[in-house]
Amino acid sequence: MKRNIYAELLKWKNNPKHKPLVLLGARQVGKTYIVKEFGKNEFDNMLYINCHNNKFASGLFADFNIERIIYQIEQAYECKIVIGKTLIFFDEIQEVENGIPSLKYFCEEKRDLHVVVAGSMLGISLRENGSYPVGKVDDMRMYPMTYDEFLLANNRDLLAEAVRKLDWDSMKLHFDTLTEYLRQYYFVGGMPEAVSIWIENHSAAEVRKVQRAILANYSKDMGKHTKTEIARIRQVWNSIPAQLAKENKKFIFGAIKKGGRASDFEKALQWLADAGLIYKIPRTLKPVEPLKFYADESAFKVYMLDHGLLAYMAGTRSSKMLLGMEVFSEFKGAFTENFVLTQIKSLELHDEMDKNVFYYSKDNSAMEVDFIVQGCNRIVPTEVKAEDNVHAKSLSTFINYEFAAQKLKGLRISMKPYINQQWMENIPLFSTEAFFADEGLGI
Repeated sequence: MKRNIYAELLKWKNNPKHKPLVLLGARQVGKTYIVKEFGKNEFDNMLYINCHNNKFASGLFADFNIERIIYQIEQAYECKIVIGKTLIFFDEIQEVENGIPSLKYFCEEKRDLHVVVAGSMLGISLRENGSYPVGKVDDMRMYPMTYDEFLLANNRDLLAEAVRKLDWDSMKLHFDTLTEYLRQYYFVGGMPEAVSIWIENHSAAEVRKVQRAILANYSKDMGKHTKTEIARIRQVWNSIPAQLAKENKKFIFGAIKKGGRASDFEKALQWLADAGLIYKIPRTLKPVEPLKFYADESAFKVYMLDHGLLAYMAGTRSSKMLLGMEVFSEFKGAFTENFVLTQIKSLELHDEMDKNVFYYSKDNSAMEVDFIVQGCNRIVPTEVKAEDNVHAKSLSTFINYEFAAQKLKGLRISMKPYINQQWMENIPLFSTEAFFADEGLGI
């Protein structure tokens, strides 16, 4: 399957100042697959070393003698490592002692060698032992498949191209078709195995089976990587569908359990965020760059990394999602907000792009703007509408009265075609990622 991150991998390969690459992401978002495709297509040979339960790999980093490590790899795989022509790929690198710290020495002694390591964020970012080679590696973040990648997986390349180019006329002409694929994408989500199963046989039951297995593996990983917070992590995780079902989606600790407080669950919540399983979106007090300067970390909303997994956890019937238009408004629009957020977050490929998304709410008022997004070109106050009922009173008040001096232009994302008004643009839901890429979020 075609993935947008492939172009970023090419940029890394062709950068003469590249460092060893750490590819991070939640489990089962497709890291192994895409690096293997990249190695097969872009190098003369690739040496794939899966470090999980690998006796050779477990002894490979006994010290940080890079010449010895390279020699032993050549001997084990009977393949000469050639600078510029060979890709070394260490998968599940977190499984072996000293694997990650060794990247510092690859950078210092063999920087011109192309080395990629991959692993779950659970294993790499949250390691209790060993140091992370800060400044000695390039990092890249991988996410579940986006809507345009879902179109590509369905062999709808021209439709995907129209969306990416923000060809509003073509999107309007094919609006019903794009909406049908969006409905399917809401149900399937972006986990590659679920997408592959859906394309193969369009079996809702088989997709649900994959989603159930992924969630079970996440639960096991929670126990594997932390012992002290496991019960609270699972409590927070299981509370997310109910949190998103509220009219006001601000995260409430008391909704996890009666009497719950921030001090009880803050560590568990942060663990899930650090693991890449949730996105924590704080409130900003004003739409002024940089938004993080005005963040109110005490108020935030929480979304899941994948809306397909959210649908499974919420127990939503497949027929309700795949037939009719209810899916777009079901759950008080929670699926739609989660969808929009995942499309925006998919553009944050590197650490320095993080913290670009906030929301706004006014104390002692019902006024709330779903997302305030900081692109390279401007700040984009964004209202998400799950249907074609697009009355956006909060956004209008925010733009035209509360912060009129900022001269902002708002964005409404809905089930209507593109409309450009003086104070606001309306874009269809399926163009979310392309719109924010055009605003420079992914640069």
